[in-house]
Amino acid sequence: MRDQIKTDAFEEKVIQISRVSKKTKGGNSIGFSVIMVVGDKKGKIGVAKGKAPDVVSAIKKGVRKAKKRMIQVPIDGTTVPFKIFVKKGAAKLLLKPAPKGTGVIAGGPVRAVVEAAGIRDISSKILGTNNQASNAYATFEALQQIARLVKIKGIKLRSVTQVEKQEKD
Repeated sequence: MRDQIKTDAFEEKVIQISRVSKKTKGGNSIGFSVIMVVGDKKGKIGVAKGKAPDVVSAIKKGVRKAKKRMIQVPIDGTTVPFKIFVKKGAAKLLLKPAPKGTGVIAGGPVRAVVEAAGIRDISSKILGTNNQASNAYATFEALQQIARLVKIKGIKLRSVTQVEKQEKD
C-alpha cells in the first residue's frame, strides 16, 4: 500500500498503515500507526513512524518526524558507492551497487526508501524478517552507515554526468 504525496520538493511515501487497538477499562481504544518515507530524490531522506487516532493525522506526524530525522545519502553516479550488509533487530539487509541502467532491484520497503533518496540503480536483498517497518529502518541505517563511511574515509563520489562521460570513453 504505497501512496505518493508531493509537497514542497519532498516526496512522501506511505510504506505501511496499521490499525492498532487496545483493550482498556472504558472499552477499546483504536488508533493507527503509519510508516512514512520522505525524500527529495537528490540524496536527502528521512524515515519515521507516526501514530494517531486517525490515518490523516498519523501521516502528518510521520512526515513531521521524518523531516526532523533527515540525512544526506552519498550517491555515486546513480547508485551507492559500495556494498553494505546491515543487521538491525531481526532485519538483515544487503545493498549492492549496480551498473547504470539496471534499475532498482529491491523489494517493498527497501524500494520505497531507496527511490525516495534518488538512487536509480541498486541491487538489494532482504535476508531477515518480513516486517516492513524493520526493513525500512534497516535500509535507513544502511544508508546512514554508507554516509558515515564516505565521510570518514574521504571516498570521492562521481556525478551522473561524470559516469556517462566515462562510459562513452
